[in-house]
Amino acid sequence: MAIDYGIKRTGLAVTDPLRIIATSLDMVETADLIGYLKKYFQKEEVEKIIIGLPKRLNNTDSEIAPAVRKFIGEFKDAFPQIPIQAVDERFTSSMAQKAMIEGGMKKKDRQVKGNVDKISAVLILQSYMQGI
Repeated sequence: MAIDYGIKRTGLAVTDPLRIIATSLDMVETADLIGYLKKYFQKEEVEKIIIGLPKRLNNTDSEIAPAVRKFIGEFKDAFPQIPIQAVDERFTSSMAQKAMIEGGMKKKDRQVKGNVDKISAVLILQSYMQGI
């Protein structure tokens, strides 16, 4: 599972058991994220979490990175049995916007921030799977 963590909203993506394709799962209000994951993990087996860590072009943490690191700690406390790995997520939001345009998504639908979050989570998971 991949998490594109945001201050207000968080995008989630999952892969099939054979790890061939990443698919959008949901967009969750960040305040409800731990509760959502508890319910999800009761129904589905998750081997590992990949979470996007936003970096600047010079490879320093972005302004949201401390919030992501805080969430990683909360996640480890809530789910110590599930490993979580942070990966560089630079450019995923712009890549998600480009993918929506190239996919023919209407402008009105592209402006829905949750759509960007979900697609960004898919891109994070796909890039991780390509690297392993």
